[in-house]
Amino acid sequence: MADEESGAEAAAQGDEPPEPSSSGPKSSITLNVPNPAVSYGRLNPEIEENVALVGDLSGDGLRTDATDRRNMLGSNLATRLPSSQDDQGSTSRGTTSSDPSTPSANQRDASHLLGLPSELIDAVFSFLSPIELATASLVCHALRQHAIADIQWQRHVLSNLPGNKIASPYPCQTWYELYTAHDPYWFLTKHKLWFCDRELAGQMVIVRYDERRGCIEGYQLVAARNRNGSEPWLADSSVHIHYFEPRVNLHLDKPVLQFDANSLENLLRNSSSPGKPSKRFRQFFAEQPMRYDHGTDPRFSNFLLARPLSESAVVDRMDKQFPYGHVWPPPAIPARHRVLGHPSGIIRPSRDHVANLSSSIFKPSTRAEASDQTFRIRQWMDLATLGVHLGEEVVTYSTLDSSLYTPTPEKPWRGIWVGDYSGHGCEFLLLNQPDDDVEGEEGPLVRSENETEEDFQERFLRERVYRGRLEAIKLTGDPNVPRGEYTFVATDLGDDGFVGVAQEPPFQGARVVKSKGHVAAMGFHQDKYIESQLILISHNRLATYWVEFGHISFFERVDIDQFLVPG
Repeated sequence: MADEESGAEAAAQGDEPPEPSSSGPKSSITLNVPNPAVSYGRLNPEIEENVALVGDLSGDGLRTDATDRRNMLGSNLATRLPSSQDDQGSTSRGTTSSDPSTPSANQRDASHLLGLPSELIDAVFSFLSPIELATASLVCHALRQHAIADIQWQRHVLSNLPGNKIASPYPCQTWYELYTAHDPYWFLTKHKLWFCDRELAGQMVIVRYDERRGCIEGYQLVAARNRNGSEPWLADSSVHIHYFEPRVNLHLDKPVLQFDANSLENLLRNSSSPGKPSKRFRQFFAEQPMRYDHGTDPRFSNFLLARPLSESAVVDRMDKQFPYGHVWPPPAIPARHRVLGHPSGIIRPSRDHVANLSSSIFKPSTRAEASDQTFRIRQWMDLATLGVHLGEEVVTYSTLDSSLYTPTPEKPWRGIWVGDYSGHGCEFLLLNQPDDDVEGEEGPLVRSENETEEDFQERFLRERVYRGRLEAIKLTGDPNVPRGEYTFVATDLGDDGFVGVAQEPPFQGARVVKSKGHVAAMGFHQDKYIESQLILISHNRLATYWVEFGHISFFERVDIDQFLVPG
């Protein structure tokens, strides 16, 4: 089956648009106007011709490391998602005897369960997944009361709302009704952070739940500078330090996605009888219309679940140069699932490519085939009076495994960050500190009996923190270096990369290590790595010294959890 699927995916590649030519991909984005308040000590990177003047460093190791990520993170897809049988929701577990007088396996199991105290039945059911609870509710009336009890479904709702512990199932009457109202879209709030392949710049979206309206909603995360300008560095007047005081907010005027518990679809689904959805709405829908409250966007929007590419198809596509066979997310970003993306803003998509996204190869037909790590949004304008369908756009979104951006004592710079990119404005990054095989086998570092706390902390930094690789990957990008690409990489925070300890303000005491910065001409043309230095100011603030450009820019950590509870 895997070979058959891979062959179908490979065949579909023939319908996709051609790869960009050697002259570089085309983009519909225009470059931001240069900021006259900002100056550079040496070459101005905002002048296109200057990019060709800077010397380049070898990018062999960086490109190879990215390509090695073509495989999925974690276990195989088939072992983590429910089976297609579970997807039906009404399929009984066990076998049924052909003799109607013989009790079925489910009935025999139910008789044993019903002999237990009510509290023990609830305790047993607390280990069941939502699909398993739905199956148990079909066995008999007595078990159904336990299977749809609030004590079970409140737990499942809250497990999908990190950082937002709602108190009631409003506007629904029960937690079971609330869960089913938004099924199968709870993965959106569970993973909370999403980034997309729209144009070269992309977009960051935070998805959360608003209990005041019973609504799953997603808004674009945006950042702006509070202060513009630069000043010469006291240690070297030929180097300019750019001010960076970012302000990060959600763009609340216009949701990117929205699902209401009281939508027309849910009202119809619950119209048959309380707690018993009609048979029609037990079906699986891979594409669902969305209706927004703001009413200012004339476009229609559909939400599409996505089917992950097989591992062999991912490898085949990512052997290509940018845009890597339109696989999303691209190879630099670690991911559990990768899907076929859409070349919006890179090259003009063909009708065949858009049609492919709706084919059975890339669109799930059952819950078991649907990814909980990716999705798509289709938008278009429909001039009903003229019967015209205009401007169709499909944008593909992906999320990050939380372990990638959750800092640890040994990996304190992991996280979501915002960086200063001068004329391009602010961009969001993933700062990733990959684990290596040796680290996984190490035990905790223990303070020796005669060691002072200060000496122990110094040894901890030297042996466990200042080592390994730190890579900054763009989650949003610009017309030069797009989303999904490295922006800088420090290959070793330890002795091999050590430059020194800064003595001059404003970086006194900060560790400085070698790094490579990623630059390119417009359209990600002729990209290369150049000399840079990474200044480790703190666990929440970094700076990069772009040596040949003669300027220092800053990066700050973003606390995305502050946006999860509507104000």
